[in-house]
Amino acid sequence: MSDLPAYTPPKVWTWDKANGGQFANINRPIAGPTHDAALPRGKHPLQLYSLATPNGVKVTVMLEELLALGSTGAEYDAWLIRINQGDQFGSGFVEVNPNSKIPALMDYSTPEPTRVFESGSILLYLAEKFGAFLPSNPSQRAECLSWLFWQMGSAPYLGGGFGHFYAYAPSKIEYAIDRFAMEVKRQLDVLNRRLADHAYVSGDDYTIADMAIWPWYGALVKGLVYEAGEFLQVHEYAHVMRWADDIGQRPAVQRGRMVNRVTGPLDSQLHERHDASDFDNRTQDKLQVSK
Repeated sequence: MSDLPAYTPPKVWTWDKANGGQFANINRPIAGPTHDAALPRGKHPLQLYSLATPNGVKVTVMLEELLALGSTGAEYDAWLIRINQGDQFGSGFVEVNPNSKIPALMDYSTPEPTRVFESGSILLYLAEKFGAFLPSNPSQRAECLSWLFWQMGSAPYLGGGFGHFYAYAPSKIEYAIDRFAMEVKRQLDVLNRRLADHAYVSGDDYTIADMAIWPWYGALVKGLVYEAGEFLQVHEYAHVMRWADDIGQRPAVQRGRMVNRVTGPLDSQLHERHDASDFDNRTQDKLQVSK
């Protein structure tokens, strides 16, 4: 096992600001804003404040899929929230999401402006608002929502668990990596068994369950996050790979992955999105390269 010295928890935990790791500068044990910063607002009723992490991609994919269906009311402004710089702790963002996590959505088309936070909640809100990507049949709806909430409950083991200790922690801890790798492989097996005889996660139709799961598990098996494919032997999950390919080929998914993206090749990035034409008119000056 690990050569690290044994750790005995103290009677009272205290916050060590220098605990290391890639995100140590923004992690803290208290909530609330750290500074005053009003959020911008664009011309559309739907205002999204986000970053192209897996959770952020869920929502931009949903919005692009709705627009592809012809739901003009789903036009939106997507504003970049640089979480590595602490934008999520600005007073305006905290008013939309008191949990200071992306994505966060404001809907100004309602009698009173509606705030929606938590990515799964935003997907459900938009599905109900536009009557799309959520089955109306009670049994099928329950199946879809079960998989949506499966993702919400499972992904922390993949992200904050495996992803953190495998890719971001200041030192490699064998026990932690083994523990979370085991759980991620179990989750992939759950999906693989389900997709062995279903085109999509909740059945024959593409739904918000797929939009929630794909940015995490589809991206994992396609090497888009953590670069852990060989380590986890993702090729063993052939049905997940097939499903990931099918969804990844959807034009709306490809557009959704670009919105609020600040990493990777420049041609894969669209830092902010205010109109459909932004995808075709991306220029270096519009790609406000993060400092």
